Amino acid sequence: MIYLKLFWSFFQIGLFSFGGGYAAVPLIQSQIVETNQWMSMGQFADLITIAEITPGPIVVNCATFVGQQIAGLPGAIVCTLGCILPSALIVLALSWMYMKFRNLSIVQGVLIGLRPTIVAMIASAGFSLLLLALFNTSLSELVISDFRVVEGVIFVACLVLLRKFKVNPIGIIFGSGIVGIVVYLLL
Repeated sequence: MIYLKLFWSFFQIGLFSFGGGYAAVPLIQSQIVETNQWMSMGQFADLITIAEITPGPIVVNCATFVGQQIAGLPGAIVCTLGCILPSALIVLALSWMYMKFRNLSIVQGVLIGLRPTIVAMIASAGFSLLLLALFNTSLSELVISDFRVVEGVIFVACLVLLRKFKVNPIGIIFGSGIVGIVVYLLL
C-alpha cells in the first residue's frame, strides 16, 4: 500500500509541476510535509538542500530521496517512476499536437499565456525557500523574532556576490556551505 501511496503522490507532483523544479517545490512540500506527513519542515529543508547539490533535476532527486527514506530502494524506484511518468506522457502528447497544430495562432497564444504563471510559481518556490532558510518556517507560521541572523548574512553576501561581482554560482554554493559549516562549528 505504501508503494501505491508514494507513486500516487509523486505522480501528482509530476503531473502538476509546470515550470520546472523550483515551481514544483511548493507541490512537493504540500505532499511530503502537509498531506502525508512523511517529513517535518526541517527535514524538508534538508531534502531540498540535498536535491539541489545532487546532479539531476530537483524533482527527481527529491522523489528518489523520499522514496529511499520511506520504503528503501523499491520506494526510490516507485517515486522516481511516479514523478517522471506524467512528464513523459505529456511530452509525447504535446509534441504530437504541436507538430500538427503549431501554425495556429491559438497555440501561440496559449504558450504566451503560460509564461506569467510559470514565473509566479518559480517566485513562490523561491519565496518559500527564503522563508525556510531565514525563519525555518512557512509564511503561515512566520514569527519575525525567529529570524536567523547567520543565514541572513550569508544570503545577503551571496546575493551581492552574484549580482554585483558576477561570481560563479557554483563557487557561491560551495563557499556558502563552507562558511555555514565554519560558523556553526564555532557557535
